[in-house]
Amino acid sequence: MTPEDGRALRRRALALALLLALASPGLWAQDSERGDWLRNPAMGNYKAYAEFKMARYAAAREVWETLAGIGNGDALFNLGILAEDGLGEPKDMPRAEALYVSAAQAGNVKARYRLGMLYSAGALLPRNVEKARIYLTLAAEGGDKEALATLALLEQPTGSRTRFQQAEWLGASGRHAEATGLYRELADAGERQAQTRLPWMHEAGRGVERDLGEAARRFEIAAQAGEAEAQYALAVMLRTGKGRERDVVQSRFWLTQAADQHHPAAMAALRAESNQDEAAR
Repeated sequence: MTPEDGRALRRRALALALLLALASPGLWAQDSERGDWLRNPAMGNYKAYAEFKMARYAAAREVWETLAGIGNGDALFNLGILAEDGLGEPKDMPRAEALYVSAAQAGNVKARYRLGMLYSAGALLPRNVEKARIYLTLAAEGGDKEALATLALLEQPTGSRTRFQQAEWLGASGRHAEATGLYRELADAGERQAQTRLPWMHEAGRGVERDLGEAARRFEIAAQAGEAEAQYALAVMLRTGKGRERDVVQSRFWLTQAADQHHPAAMAALRAESNQDEAAR
């Protein structure tokens, strides 16, 4: 055997090990337990999001409550979503508010934006322009461009909002069916942010019948348009086979695309997967 033959065999062996690692449904998040989540919160959040997609809200809550105990902002935010929407539990806006505040204090940008919108709309929570300004400012400082745009219109007439901002305001007011209708119009017209918001509505059943297949289809459109949030969501669906046929190679592709755009959860999940791949070799 020549040296080049030896190198070729080693490359094929490494490639086979990687494929086996990726193909194993129990290697990473799916079969993880409490100790795994605490050691690797990215793994826990990934698992919980998969459980959420399957409408197994109690299982998702178990993971997120575990991570909330160590102050994980993503987990706190997602617990707030469960409380706000009444998914697997009664709707409880005071609890949702408290969870969002804790998530915001932990640095979660989505929680900061959500609080800003809720305080601005003044429907699900009492209107408080000062609090809205504080949280939208924090979200904008964290890189949320829509928070920055909303800040400029905080005390302006509703007619000053763009159609996307109007949809966001409707959602923050609990008028989900109207928000979903407007998101759909905008998404079908090619508005990238709406292309990501709309599948979330289908995924959670906000203002529309819950439909994972339609959510996956819409996430894929947004992912192909370059939306990192959609790329991450599609990666989870492909990994778990929920809404899309399971395809771990495509899942890794979209996870990498999202991580390349510095999506925090995707970056953490990709690092965790890479570490598992190395351990399997």
